[in-house]
Amino acid sequence: MANLVIDTGNTFTKIAVFEDDKLVSITKVAQLKEEDLNKIVQKHAIKQLIYASVKQDFTFNIGVPVLKFSHQTKIPIQNLYQTPETLGLDRLAAVIGANHLFSNTDVLVIDAGTCITYDLISKQKEYKGGSISPGLQMRFKAMHEFTGKLPLVTLDEHNNAFYGASTKEALQSGVINGLIFEVTGCINHYLNQHPETKIILCGGDASFFDTRLKNSIFAHQILTEPHLVLIGLNKVVNYQHD
Repeated sequence: MANLVIDTGNTFTKIAVFEDDKLVSITKVAQLKEEDLNKIVQKHAIKQLIYASVKQDFTFNIGVPVLKFSHQTKIPIQNLYQTPETLGLDRLAAVIGANHLFSNTDVLVIDAGTCITYDLISKQKEYKGGSISPGLQMRFKAMHEFTGKLPLVTLDEHNNAFYGASTKEALQSGVINGLIFEVTGCINHYLNQHPETKIILCGGDASFFDTRLKNSIFAHQILTEPHLVLIGLNKVVNYQHD
């Protein structure tokens, strides 16, 4: 069965086609257009659609059943979050995707985007929560906007110095190394409690962490999966028929 999976964020929309559990195509667009969706539906013989959006409802008529992913949607895990209505749907979809990929072990999902979220899904399919901290760009902007003289600097992928020899380098070192310490500390904390935990990186800055963690002692437990949210949404729409 072919599914159309749509994830609309603040800046762009991801459109993915799955055949059962296999991702067969993915595109990014700035704006959804009904004519484009109808072409995809016809090309891939789409049978159903699921969408998640932070800013709009799905109003297009494309001739297939449409499921809006919400906090009321039936899901294949136990959501034990104390305030489920405030849980970001991307976080929820990500842990569903993680459990689908690794159903026999605990999984720590690290989503490195505007914010960095850490979420643990157990092999018993229980999601209890996680933590949220500022992402890379947010940290650079915060030091500039909440001080009088610190400049706004950006990420330099090639600056790996621990001691910054200038204010620019010091800011880069603080953000980059501070985040690496945070991420590795979080991973170590979970692995001390759950040694067999699998770690999945996703989000826009996942490649940044993947590069810096690939030589760590837990590198063999880390997987980068940029489409984890889409995988989770596809699992949800299929679960409606289980």
